[in-house]
Amino acid sequence: MDFSFTIAGFIVGFIVGMTGVGGGSLMTPILVLGFGIQPAIAVGTDLLYAAITKSGGVFVHHKHNNIQWPVVILLSFGSIPACLSSIFLIKELAVAGVNYDDLIMTILSIALILTAVFLFTQNRLHRLSEQEQFDAITLLHRKYRKPATIFAGAVIGILVTFSSIGAGVIGAACLCFLYPEFKTIQIVATDLAYAIPITAIAGLGHAYIGTVDYILLGSLLIGSLPGIYAGSHFGTFLPEKVMRPVLASMLLIIGVRLIF
Repeated sequence: MDFSFTIAGFIVGFIVGMTGVGGGSLMTPILVLGFGIQPAIAVGTDLLYAAITKSGGVFVHHKHNNIQWPVVILLSFGSIPACLSSIFLIKELAVAGVNYDDLIMTILSIALILTAVFLFTQNRLHRLSEQEQFDAITLLHRKYRKPATIFAGAVIGILVTFSSIGAGVIGAACLCFLYPEFKTIQIVATDLAYAIPITAIAGLGHAYIGTVDYILLGSLLIGSLPGIYAGSHFGTFLPEKVMRPVLASMLLIIGVRLIF
């Protein structure tokens, strides 16, 4: 067991606990760029890591009736088939002897940049959706919200399976835009509840293919769990309006770095 992975897990866990975001969008790039882990192994391991670390929060939110389960089901209608199809594609590429690391790196960089953009604009998107100043937004909310939710789930399912990124910030941004009547805690809880099955299914798919390092997974968990606990306490002293732009800028830089 490499202690440096435990330190990385603690750092990422601390940031997640402090800001509520940044798990997959930080862990996978750190493993790829910082430790030279093969992209497929980094994504597969991070998916199971995310499923385990986020699972505890669902029970708390369910107890307080914060999770909007009908929306979770709609998102899952899109994401689960998308996850399974993506895993099938990865498996076929592996069987054919095709090196798909470049594909994963490209999708990873796109997902990071999208995450950064959504972090910068999430509040504005929510206000725009809430006011319904445009006929297209009104029509979307009143007639096409269910199919739009399923489509959003499918897109996020593909992003998550190939990059381990998307079920957090991007999912929350989609919920803010499609369901502006939800309270913030409901968006957070629903996004969390939706993220666990999608990361678990994608992670198990990667495990079936053989792109999960269980020793690495254990090392990350040992560091991340106390990191999340410490970060959640420290985060109360730092304003969100300061932390989110800093995190978004960092993700944008990493995303551009991965492209080149």
